[in-house]
Amino acid sequence: MGYTITEKILLAHTDEKSITPGQLIMAKVDMALGNDITAPLAINEFEKLDMGVFDKDKIALIPDHFTPNKDLKSAEQSRALRDFAIKHDITHYYEVGRAGIEHVLLPEMGIVGPGDLVVGADSHTCTYGALGAFSTGVGSTDLAFAMAMGKCWFKVPETIKFIYKGILRKWVGGKDLILHTIGDIGVDGALYKSMEFSGDAIRRLPMDDRFSMCNMAIEAGGKSGIAEPDALTRKYTDQVQNSKFKNQNYKLKFKDLKSDKGARYADVKEYDVSKLEPQVALPHLPSHVKPVGEVRDVKIDQSVIGSCTNGRISDFRMAAKILKGKKAHKGVRLIILPGTQAVYKEAIREGLMEIFLDAGAVISTPTCGPCLGGHMGILAAGERAIATTNRNFIGRMGSLKSEVYLSNPAVAAASAVKGMIAHPEEVC
Repeated sequence: MGYTITEKILLAHTDEKSITPGQLIMAKVDMALGNDITAPLAINEFEKLDMGVFDKDKIALIPDHFTPNKDLKSAEQSRALRDFAIKHDITHYYEVGRAGIEHVLLPEMGIVGPGDLVVGADSHTCTYGALGAFSTGVGSTDLAFAMAMGKCWFKVPETIKFIYKGILRKWVGGKDLILHTIGDIGVDGALYKSMEFSGDAIRRLPMDDRFSMCNMAIEAGGKSGIAEPDALTRKYTDQVQNSKFKNQNYKLKFKDLKSDKGARYADVKEYDVSKLEPQVALPHLPSHVKPVGEVRDVKIDQSVIGSCTNGRISDFRMAAKILKGKKAHKGVRLIILPGTQAVYKEAIREGLMEIFLDAGAVISTPTCGPCLGGHMGILAAGERAIATTNRNFIGRMGSLKSEVYLSNPAVAAASAVKGMIAHPEEVC
């Protein structure tokens, strides 16, 4: 009997001799993640157990949503993480100044890798599937159990295989592939299923773009997103292992994982991406997707470039190509959100931040900020934003009467210059 990559990882983390989709299993966890919104709830439940953590090296606590603390309540939330981390000597606790957006930080630090099983009390934990890990979001009570026991219950998900063929055009990347896919299958098209991304277009896709794709698997209802670890994955893991930013307490290893030829899939979807334009998700669903050419001339008030979806260095290089020597439209607030301190530093070293400042942008310390309507860019009634974030639900970034459009960094940058949603070619 053949297994998918996801099934192989789950089986390797159980005491079962075989598993099938739909089966309930107890699986061991390699990393349990919480942030300043979800972890305090988990901590409250954990303390009721009156026991220690299962492994202080396999828990990550990252204050990143309302940080730097925007008010008293957010300060108390962050303090709960800090106090717990000190009490239990948690290795992977990163305070402001050393932290970043969790789903950018953990791969950068070499804390997650191929073949790992990762749970996080944040729905975008599925990001790490780009490395060939099974990673998924869980509730805060599940996180509490994982921190105590090092295990979680799972229903083995079915897998949908997505095959992308063709060579991507200029200004088109992983964000466009996943938006196009969600536009095709809908926000519940992969409900509680693993989304396996494959094909020659994926094999050529840089790691940063794979992170963007897996990050948004949840927007299609997916339990997880995953890509087969390949030569690019190995190169990434080698670079992380040799990086001065990696955490010395975790040895990142490359694992060769492939789905078996006889693996069973709930469905197989194929896409020829050679003619794909940059995509834009219109309000108020990530599935309300159109090519940017069909969404032009929509006036915007704000452009946000960053987040756990597109806050990596390649995203800012792309935006800088558009913004170099140009100014953001006088009616547009341009907000830059680097994913981590390391990304921030590299962008400074390459001169990208100077380009953004000259364009009239404001640059934030790493934070989730406006993505969830927290701070650093809240929308008023009637305002529109284009953002490289992952959700555009009603009220997601502020007022219930505001609108959010999702795009890749090039479209967001071009739109900032034009003052309306635009194709990058319009300003280059």
